[in-house]
Amino acid sequence: MFKNFVMTLTLALVILAGSGTVFAAEAPAPDPTGATIGTAADVVNATAGAPTEVDMEMYKDSEPLAIKLADVVGHNRIAINMVWTLVCGFLVMFMQAGFALAETGFTRAKNAGHTMGMNMMVYGIGMLGFWLTGFALQMGGSGGAAALGGGALLNQEFTITLFGKDFGLFGMKGFLLGEDVYDTTVLTMFLFQMVFMDTTATIPTGAMAERWTFKNFVIYGFFISMFVYPLYANWMWGAGWLSTLGSNFSLGHGALDFAGSSVVHMTGGVAALAGAIVIGPRLGKFRADGTANALPGHHIPMAIAGCLILAFGWFGFNAGSTLSGGDMRTSVVAVNTMLASAGGSMSALMYMWLRYGKPDVSMAANGLLAGLVAITAPCAFVNPIASVGIGFIAGLLLCVSVLFVENTLKIDDPVGAISVHGVNGAWGMIALGLFADGTYGDKLNGVEGTVRGLLYGDASQLYAQLIAVSVNIVFVFVVMFIFFKLSDKIAKIRVPADIEQEGLDMAEVAVIGYPEFSINKTHR
Repeated sequence: MFKNFVMTLTLALVILAGSGTVFAAEAPAPDPTGATIGTAADVVNATAGAPTEVDMEMYKDSEPLAIKLADVVGHNRIAINMVWTLVCGFLVMFMQAGFALAETGFTRAKNAGHTMGMNMMVYGIGMLGFWLTGFALQMGGSGGAAALGGGALLNQEFTITLFGKDFGLFGMKGFLLGEDVYDTTVLTMFLFQMVFMDTTATIPTGAMAERWTFKNFVIYGFFISMFVYPLYANWMWGAGWLSTLGSNFSLGHGALDFAGSSVVHMTGGVAALAGAIVIGPRLGKFRADGTANALPGHHIPMAIAGCLILAFGWFGFNAGSTLSGGDMRTSVVAVNTMLASAGGSMSALMYMWLRYGKPDVSMAANGLLAGLVAITAPCAFVNPIASVGIGFIAGLLLCVSVLFVENTLKIDDPVGAISVHGVNGAWGMIALGLFADGTYGDKLNGVEGTVRGLLYGDASQLYAQLIAVSVNIVFVFVVMFIFFKLSDKIAKIRVPADIEQEGLDMAEVAVIGYPEFSINKTHR
């Protein structure tokens, strides 16, 4: 029955996409043990090939020793890359704890159990949704990753032809991780891609906290993990059309996003914007004259601890995106990540200090995250000086954006998710198009030469980045806005006023975050 559901879903997507073709390259048999992964061909600059006549004479019917050794080295190289990628995936998964602590600390005590519950369950819900359809739609036509042993089983991409060019729209292989993709490389990719998706899924839980019904949240968790995130991720990372802007239209190397400023963070931030608009502000957030009331978070130490956990997990996020334990660029990625976070936290701290006379450590903590979001796309392509500048600008953008969203747009975002992830996700993409210095990325997306931004002689890379940012804003916002409106008809998006006033914990998730003391006005 469920197989029929998946087939029906796939056919529906084909119909929605219009006239198109399914590209399917010849794929090897799945290898669930990994025994056939890693041969002489996987040794960098290996020259071992078919035995020569001298080899044959020397070893007669035996395989030449050089080829045997190369096979062992190649197998180990792929194994190292797999372990590196998996461990980094584990780090990214731990970021879920950081999000839970940060969002709960920045919100009120009477909703602590509910906020924690959303952050915990979005992991399981998102994982199941990504397993059902999301991974296949994102990576089903990607061709895999050479650093992880290939993954050529992922060989079916639905494409349409426009202007004489093929535009990949979504993958069509890998639903439920079935027998046809029961393979060590594919499953490594699944884990790594899944934890990235889950970061996106958790971002709106902060922007919509303290008034979102758990039923509507559950529906949302499946929708974004099964459809919205995977489609945009396919266009950027799954051999989809944004990644081919370089090979098809000579726009740099196509749209690039090394570790997810747009794919992960901007998608989550734009979805959070749509959700916050539809659900409306918390009770008491705005006065009758439209000015904002402060609704302070109940546990700033918890929130700051969460931000530091996120910063730690970010090394898995960015450095892990090399997918290779032997890629020496990893050190550059890691250092750039650190420096950008420092720039973001410092500029946010100084902005608030100069404007309001006191340093705001909660804004500095979000500035730390803003710098990390901004460096996520360009971290492999820029130098350390540029990284500090990117982070510094991100911190300033955060402060300006938070005040604009609240005071001008009258949108209530308890944790600043729209500004941290949405605004700075866009800035990270643009920063890549400006500051990529031409020291990395040769042959990326099938384009010869390294990646250069506007300041290093290639304006076309900036154009590709701007196209990707524009597509994200339009696609994610429109789809998510419509989704939240329609889902409200199925399961009310907002809790009743009396429950919101009392607190969501017991009414929505049957627990109280702090049962040892009475939740009163002091703790709200």
